[in-house]
Amino acid sequence: MSEEEFKNEELVELDDQTGLIGSGLYNPDLAPVPIKNRNWKTFTFAALWMSMSANISTYMLASGLMTEGMSSLQALGTIALGNVIVLAPILLNSHPGTKYGIPFPVFARAAYGTFGSNLPALMRAVVACGWFGIQAWIGGQALDLMFNTIYPGWKNLLGPEVAGFTPTTWISFFLFWLLNILVIYRGMGLVRKLAMTAAPFVFLMTLAMVFWAINTANGIGNLLSHPGKLNTLSSFLPVFIPSLSAVIGGWATLSLNMPDFTRFGRSQKEQTIGQAAALPTSMTLYSGMGVVITSAAMLIYPNMPNSDLWDPIKLAGQFDNAFIVVLAMFTICVATLSVNIAANVVSPANDFANAFPRWISFKTGGLITGIIGILMHPWRILSDAAAYIFSWLQGYSGGLGSIAGVLIVDYWLLRKKELALKDLYQEHGVYRYKNGWNPKAVVATLLGCGAAWIGLVIPGLRFLYDYAWFLGVGVSAISYYLLMINEIKPIEGREDAGTKQTQN
Repeated sequence: MSEEEFKNEELVELDDQTGLIGSGLYNPDLAPVPIKNRNWKTFTFAALWMSMSANISTYMLASGLMTEGMSSLQALGTIALGNVIVLAPILLNSHPGTKYGIPFPVFARAAYGTFGSNLPALMRAVVACGWFGIQAWIGGQALDLMFNTIYPGWKNLLGPEVAGFTPTTWISFFLFWLLNILVIYRGMGLVRKLAMTAAPFVFLMTLAMVFWAINTANGIGNLLSHPGKLNTLSSFLPVFIPSLSAVIGGWATLSLNMPDFTRFGRSQKEQTIGQAAALPTSMTLYSGMGVVITSAAMLIYPNMPNSDLWDPIKLAGQFDNAFIVVLAMFTICVATLSVNIAANVVSPANDFANAFPRWISFKTGGLITGIIGILMHPWRILSDAAAYIFSWLQGYSGGLGSIAGVLIVDYWLLRKKELALKDLYQEHGVYRYKNGWNPKAVVATLLGCGAAWIGLVIPGLRFLYDYAWFLGVGVSAISYYLLMINEIKPIEGREDAGTKQTQN
């Protein structure tokens, strides 16, 4: 395809959206973004990934791998490889968002049906709710330590523990939770500004921590020489393979719902370059900072238990300088707020709106996300590194991978990147299938989930669970292709309510 042809096929919009307003599948938050309002540039997408990467869950992943026995270089290499791999489905599923200006749940209607899209959307939403709760708990813990540093009597101000934590800890958690909700109600404009301002600040503050670590541990050589406990291939592989799947699982969420962001992109080129340049580099860089700081902590605080070493908030609690503690906790709060809104609110808010377009708006969906996030008890997920990496991250990766396999095959191999845009919002359009469901997409997804999770049920197949994301993507993609290869009808030549325009 020539450059001019690519440009002419790059962006699609509806000539007139007024005809969709009465549809039960339409609301303003789910509507395709007009081309004139698609203003996210290369740097916007790069800043988005920088802000989402520079968060405590990324740091905890790197440090968690080390507390599980990996050396500094093993942990960093695992994270780098995982993020290069997950970049592929992220970019593949980003394309329809930019081309058609549609969010993830609307894009999913093409494969799953106008009503069936609620299956992948709500599966993704539940995971996002869990992540929202995790990030809110992390931010609340940081806020709690900051308050306790400023006012030393804060911790015991309201009496003994309740459900394992002091009342002031719960108050800090709910205060940070409420701050997230307030940002949600300000809308996507604030999300964009938060991403662009938080990223450089968080990186600079973490870099300062790295300098402290190197200086206190007497040089970088001592830190990178941390040997780890997995010195043979037979001991390394059983930890490496599930860890790689868990690393991929960290962004398996965004590999589905990037259309929620790329729908605002000015061009395919800009969103692709911005993401490809920022995701692997920022994740590896920030993880590397976590590796250096954790390695330093192992040397500086040799008596500190592993269950605390991987947690930067507990590590910061070891510092004697109150100003440093407050600054570190403020940085964690900014980083956590930025990533939580971008990664864990935008998608489920749209997903819940997709399920009930007439009753749930983006803001209401965000509030629902926050409430479910609390009900999922994030403090238990973060109880230790093994629970976080091998139960949470690895567990859900298989289910989301199964959805990714269906979406990628449907859009790229079967539909050849061509969608009937107006029909995605019509209850009786070409994506209705049988009563709004495409049963073959559901079957393919369930087969992928079964392959990914069967090891949890049958002990003899436990090793398959280590490959959860890979099996989910592979099995669902192959089965969906075989089930649907004779079902997809090309839309070329039919009257489609879209106007293709060139974006220079």
